[in-house]
Amino acid sequence: MKTTWNMKLAGMLGMATLVVAGLATSAAAQANEAAGYPNQLVKIIVPYAPGGFNDTLGRMFARAMQESMGQSVVVENHGGAGTVVGTRLVSRAPADGYTLLVNGFPFILNQFLYKELPYKNTDFTPVIAGAKSNNLLVVRADSPFKSVKDLVDYAKANPGKLNYATAGNGSSNHVTMEYFKSVAGIKMMGIPYKGSAPMVTDLLGGQVDVMFDNVPHVLPHVQAGKMRALAITNAERSSLAPEVPTIAEQGYPGFEVSVPYGLLAPAGTPPAIVEKINGVLQQAMKTPEFTKVFEAQGVEAMSGSAEDFGKFIEAESAKWKPVVEQAGIVLN
Repeated sequence: MKTTWNMKLAGMLGMATLVVAGLATSAAAQANEAAGYPNQLVKIIVPYAPGGFNDTLGRMFARAMQESMGQSVVVENHGGAGTVVGTRLVSRAPADGYTLLVNGFPFILNQFLYKELPYKNTDFTPVIAGAKSNNLLVVRADSPFKSVKDLVDYAKANPGKLNYATAGNGSSNHVTMEYFKSVAGIKMMGIPYKGSAPMVTDLLGGQVDVMFDNVPHVLPHVQAGKMRALAITNAERSSLAPEVPTIAEQGYPGFEVSVPYGLLAPAGTPPAIVEKINGVLQQAMKTPEFTKVFEAQGVEAMSGSAEDFGKFIEAESAKWKPVVEQAGIVLN
């Protein structure tokens, strides 16, 4: 009996030793793999046409990685279907750190907007959050609305009479307005446009009454006296427009919308490689070059660990799922 127990104990200890040895070997292998990374061309996929901040961020990341790691890093633009085309491409790439994806807000939203996607969000692992931008709630300069309260009071008294512009179903300004309508308990009619420029034109021309749009798109018109900013969607007032109050401070505590931009890799990419890329880009985002470009583009740096970005994506997903479902937004 005692001999049998000793044999079992010895077997258990042997198995434990093998497991520990296996983990040590795996960790050592990953460390070696990261030490040799990259040893070939790295591709950063931007799921948009050239131009815009996603493209800018991808190229800045590529340059920083190339300068730090001494290996060529190129950006490829694969736009289409609300970032689905480029995102699908990366989801099917080897999980080796040589194909990366710039994405953010569409990555969070598309899982709820589309009935079917050719990938799952679990097909990716977060690498680093690059930056975030906010939206301004704007009206024409001659609008009678001078605050969020003015707008909400009128909309409640006249349901469906006001109209608002969006850059299309599922766009950041569309879902932001749906979120705002939900918390404010109001009804307005949405008018979709093909991008920000025609939205701005029609707001200034009086064809639409109100809209949300990214700070860089509309702040120049606010500063020129052509538009009035009623609120910003940040949790706190922005240094870009410190005189503009938040929606939260105007009666809707907790209201916040940030449009994030970040870097992802295929799921299964070795953690040591993810950590190496993250470290390089964290350092890069502290440089004057990044600071200058971010300020010019009207975005705020996020940075942080890969785990931080993952938690952010989880929290944002939990927030936006009920908004999209309640609004009934479906893209296919």
